[in-house]
Amino acid sequence: MFARIKKSGKNEYLQIVENYRENKKSKQRVIVTLGRLDKMQDKGEIERLVRSLSRFSRKSMLLLTSQNNPHVQVKKIGPGLIFERLWQETEIASILKNLLSERKFEFDVERAVFTTVLHRLMSSGSDRNCDYWRQDYKLAGSEELSLHHFYRAMSFLGEELSDQSKATPFTSRRIKDIIEEELFFSRRDLFSSLEMVFFDTTSIYFEGEGGDTLGKNGHSKDHRPDLKQMIIGVLMDNTGTPLCCEMWPGNIADVTTLIPIMEIIRNRFGVYHFCIVADRGMISSETIRQLESPENNIRYILGVRMRQVSEVKKEVLSRQGRYKEVYPESNDQKKPSPLKVKEVCHNGKRYIVCLNTKQARKDQHDRENILASLQDKLKNGAGSLIGNKGYRKYLKIDKKSVSINFEKVKYEERFDGKWVLQTNTDFSPEEVALHYKELWMVEEIFRKMKSLLETRPVYHRIDETICGHVFCSFLALVLLKELNRRLEDAGFHFEWEQIKQDLKSLQEIRIEENGIMFAVRSECQGTCSRVFKAVGVSIPPTIKEL
Repeated sequence: MFARIKKSGKNEYLQIVENYRENKKSKQRVIVTLGRLDKMQDKGEIERLVRSLSRFSRKSMLLLTSQNNPHVQVKKIGPGLIFERLWQETEIASILKNLLSERKFEFDVERAVFTTVLHRLMSSGSDRNCDYWRQDYKLAGSEELSLHHFYRAMSFLGEELSDQSKATPFTSRRIKDIIEEELFFSRRDLFSSLEMVFFDTTSIYFEGEGGDTLGKNGHSKDHRPDLKQMIIGVLMDNTGTPLCCEMWPGNIADVTTLIPIMEIIRNRFGVYHFCIVADRGMISSETIRQLESPENNIRYILGVRMRQVSEVKKEVLSRQGRYKEVYPESNDQKKPSPLKVKEVCHNGKRYIVCLNTKQARKDQHDRENILASLQDKLKNGAGSLIGNKGYRKYLKIDKKSVSINFEKVKYEERFDGKWVLQTNTDFSPEEVALHYKELWMVEEIFRKMKSLLETRPVYHRIDETICGHVFCSFLALVLLKELNRRLEDAGFHFEWEQIKQDLKSLQEIRIEENGIMFAVRSECQGTCSRVFKAVGVSIPPTIKEL
């Protein structure tokens, strides 16, 4: 049965017609002639008729401009679908549920943690902001959550354990530590190992008091010594997968953290033979002594403070020797400036001197620009130059004059594009240099963690909720690493900001009227469909009845 137009003279008539068969032939007959088409259109009779008929349909919905008042709801669905799958398959969800199985919470803590982690990935900000943010996203099980539930979930993650036997000297052992250990063992099999671990730290400052014990004044990497801060250390394996994050009071010096990290690897993860790679802020003679002691015997690759270690300045950097060129495992020799390395042994210590010629040219160029600017400014008086750090190190200040210290300029040239590593491994110089370069993965992790903690835990006042807040950023990094791994396995290479925008653009529009509800999905844009493919998630149908 269908509608058709029948012409009669100058007029057109709207008819309802049905098909039928007679003697194996298809014929049509008019059920009713509704009237002249132009008059029905002028009076709006067609719209009223169609609207009246739509009330009797069980599988369709009709929307007529200015004549409907349907309930419409729009939600972003891309982020929830992708990261829900990763949340389940990394086993974070099951680990949390097992820990919560004997606890009596009046809300779903696992859902509150997942919502917070997704918020870190997609928007960042405080838990207060998360409570507003989630209203625009379709997240299973988050509908009944309130702000105090997020605070309580953070407190659960940072809750102190009764057994403190594996705690570090700087902080208590918490529930988040159990989650990290369970994640580690869930990824490990008979053929996996932890031969290489990378460690680095950063600081995050507070606007408020910073908890009971975590907020302390110390050396601020954010150049805010006036504010209390906490230290965050991240440990990663050689694939770039985060293993754990340590949270310590803000007055803990980097140089004291390496030995506790060694104990964490042994006591918490049950790994006794490994090589630890860390930046120059971790090194000291006492640290080296403990790492090399017979009871520890830990292999290490550590950055050296070239300007502060006398034997490195005077002996190691001055030692003659031929550099060898080093290329990554991809063997990409098209790069214009490969890394160069040479080995220097001094007083029983093994040093690897690394030279990046591209960086050396940049250092030289930057210094020449500073000196040229300095010469111009000296002509106009030197009073304003002394307080400028960039200029000050090249100034020679006498009682009656200020001039350029060319001896200092010559001294600084020795460090252009160089860094020095100390190691007790039997790796070749090339391998040592490449392993140390992998430490930059940790620096990338910190850059992302800083953005994930953009507003810092400003609304938290106790250690438990602060630790839970930071740990959710760590879990966000775990999910992001897993997403990147799957994209690489599928041969896709996308920027995170592009992925994030494309996932947020995938929306579901729910329309409800007269008891009928349909969901209409927006079009996949940019990287969206390929991200779904890499993760193994089916894209929802364009239209479906609910």
